[in-house]
Amino acid sequence: MIYSSKTTGLFHDSDLGGELPADAVEISLELHAELLNGQSQLIKINFDTYPPSLIERPPMAPEQLADLERTWRDGQLAKTDGIVARQRDELDGGGATTLTTEQYAELQAYRRELRDWPQGAEFPQADHRPVAPTWLSGQLK
Repeated sequence: MIYSSKTTGLFHDSDLGGELPADAVEISLELHAELLNGQSQLIKINFDTYPPSLIERPPMAPEQLADLERTWRDGQLAKTDGIVARQRDELDGGGATTLTTEQYAELQAYRRELRDWPQGAEFPQADHRPVAPTWLSGQLK
């Protein structure tokens, strides 16, 4: 049986043993599954209601959203650092390169867009993130 607790803000499974909180109330398996599914879609579980319910999360503060998007941007730059270093090493070595000249130019243009994005008018809207070249995902594996 599944229980929810307002004080812990958690679900408790009686089959796993252990003490249940004093305010634990039984909920159906269907509701439990519905709540977990909502949570997986970034909807908040409200344990203050009985039974627990789903509520929309409050919007992030602009500073939080900007920090989140800068973190994403920094991650994208870090992911491509190795590709740039390899290309430069290959060029310095005088041999064949993994990327074509066009691909390398596209990669560097993408990286410039990433660096410039926080100064753009659409920042920090995630749907306006710089778009990676389509071939890049194959190089990141």
